[in-house]
Amino acid sequence: MSKKAIVIGAGAGGLATAVELSSAGWQVDVFESRHEPGGKMHQRQVGDSSIDGGPTVFTMHWVFEQLFRRGGAHFDDRLKLTQSRRLARHAWTDGSHLDLFHDTDQSADAIARFSNEENAAGYRRFCRDGALIHGLLKDNFMSTTQPSPITLGYRLIRDGGINALSVAPHRSLWSALGKYFSDPRLQQLYGRYATYVGSSPLLTPSTLMLIAHVERDGVWCVDGGMRALALAMAELAQEHGGRFHYDSPVQRIDCVNGRATGITLASGETHSADVVVFNGDTAALSDGLLGADVSTSVPVRPRHQRGLSAITWCINAETSGFELDHHNVFFAQNYAQEFSTIFDNRGICNEPTVYVCAQDRINGAPLKAGTERLLLLINAPADGDHKAWTRNKLDEQREHALSVVKRGGANITFSEQNCVVSSPDDWHHRFPASGGSLYGAASHGMFSSFTRPSTKSRVKGLYLSGGSVHPGPGVPMATLSGTLAARQIVKDTA
Repeated sequence: MSKKAIVIGAGAGGLATAVELSSAGWQVDVFESRHEPGGKMHQRQVGDSSIDGGPTVFTMHWVFEQLFRRGGAHFDDRLKLTQSRRLARHAWTDGSHLDLFHDTDQSADAIARFSNEENAAGYRRFCRDGALIHGLLKDNFMSTTQPSPITLGYRLIRDGGINALSVAPHRSLWSALGKYFSDPRLQQLYGRYATYVGSSPLLTPSTLMLIAHVERDGVWCVDGGMRALALAMAELAQEHGGRFHYDSPVQRIDCVNGRATGITLASGETHSADVVVFNGDTAALSDGLLGADVSTSVPVRPRHQRGLSAITWCINAETSGFELDHHNVFFAQNYAQEFSTIFDNRGICNEPTVYVCAQDRINGAPLKAGTERLLLLINAPADGDHKAWTRNKLDEQREHALSVVKRGGANITFSEQNCVVSSPDDWHHRFPASGGSLYGAASHGMFSSFTRPSTKSRVKGLYLSGGSVHPGPGVPMATLSGTLAARQIVKDTA
């Protein structure tokens, strides 16, 4: 008889676990409180349009290619991807603009015109060091069970020799960027990569410069949006017998003699299994939302250690002026103030950085005339469990964001009925106990990467996946966590 696994949550990590275990012959049941898979990979309905309201950047193609191969499928046969020639367009309120590309020479030339040859040379050094860090950490950290600092240090020296000294987590990303760029706008641009893991560039380790290398390896647009990725992963698990139960919130993880043995749904229905995998913010466990028996399964995360939340607007809009591409970032001038306001003062400054995803544009060309689908995002503190955002406050923040975009050269016009907003309290409701954090804990300090829970919890039979556990947040990393959880389960139950 096949072994049984219950997966709680159909986000990227849970979906990957379902694919891996069902492909290995396990009977897998996935219980999801929402009506479809995806977790943060979701869409909002705005008028007659569906707009991606969560992750929009598809990178690390190899993660999904390998996952689907292990599931007996070819990833590129399941989804249509178009590679972005431009990684992103960047604009500042002083009127300056910079496009970056996956081709290093093309980006270096653009930086030389935007700034000067000195910063273009700094960019080349930045690329070289980022590639080195990525190469050392890909197999020694991201794709393996969470190592200790000593174990990781040994692996890095073993594989990288003297080059391993470039992995310098004692230095902040912000201070490290000063070695490469004298132009503060370029420090802003590359400091922004800290927000990909919900953190401040002033506090996150310099190793996060590897994210820029990941983007240079390739950024793709997914036909149908990131929701299509979630649907494809769920379909693959179903082909191997995985069963998905939607609109099925879990009330409790059941334990017998200190071991997880199944779940009880909010409806009162119970299900038993050999193992349980929790794919959600681990704070829900430590806060007791899944029952007292598993409340000590993970360390408690203090509120001040939460990663960033966000305010987002999904909009059907008309645009003019600055020609948008799929990914666009609009910067104001005082980047350091933006993060001190969020993490120290628990607020949002009046000139926030604004990310705009123009979802009907691929390589600059609009797919249709007229209105287009946009996602606007600004960073916010993860205080959604004790601070409610009023309509007036949200409208005020929207005006601040649109002002930054306009001074960057782009005009966005729309009617109120064509705009849907999500705030930290909305994210907290969607992802209980998170406070609205979209990334689990912030990656602040040199040991932050080692403080995330591993895929194996303190309770026997209970495993973890998702962005709040090792190896970290983001769709590819959460997917890797699901694979690591499945491998650990197979090892422990052999």
